[in-house]
Amino acid sequence: MQAADIKSVGIIGAGRIGQAMAQTALRAGRQVVIANSRGPQSLTSVVEALGAGVSAGTVKDAAAADIVVLAVMWPQVPQAVAGLEWEGRIVIDPTNDFDPSDLDGRTSSEVVADLVAPARVVKAANTLGAAILGSDARQAGGQRVIFLSGDHADAKSEVGALFEQAHYFVIDLGGLREGGRMQQVGGPLAGHNL
Repeated sequence: MQAADIKSVGIIGAGRIGQAMAQTALRAGRQVVIANSRGPQSLTSVVEALGAGVSAGTVKDAAAADIVVLAVMWPQVPQAVAGLEWEGRIVIDPTNDFDPSDLDGRTSSEVVADLVAPARVVKAANTLGAAILGSDARQAGGQRVIFLSGDHADAKSEVGALFEQAHYFVIDLGGLREGGRMQQVGGPLAGHNL
């Protein structure tokens, strides 16, 4: 599948990161379905604020998109992904576990990958605050950097294309284990706006 063939982005979670990822996807020319646990009717003002190209849906609707963004707080991840169909999906994981002592030496994205198997997980969009992530990536004549990591080259290519089309400069950090460690809270790249 070519990057141009990937059109839809589903976002599970309509908070600050979910809305910032919707803005990013819109800048990349994608159609967006945004969802939360309270249902589409609770998202009227969010959809109006985000504008054309965004619709409210159920969590199942969002999970049916070509690329799915898991934009919930770390403690809600298992509940947010339970019972959904993940076959053939690419999942962007921007979550942060602020107390990685519960990961048993794994990265949070490795845990997410187990929860959404067989989806292909790409860690991205977790090193920037929501306000920065949602703003135009073209700054001072340059491009804002976004990091990604994952164990599937095709999925990283698709996610990289999404961010490049939204004007980001993408840096691939490798697999979920090594790249995820650099990106997660406490890692050397966490919180840097480059």
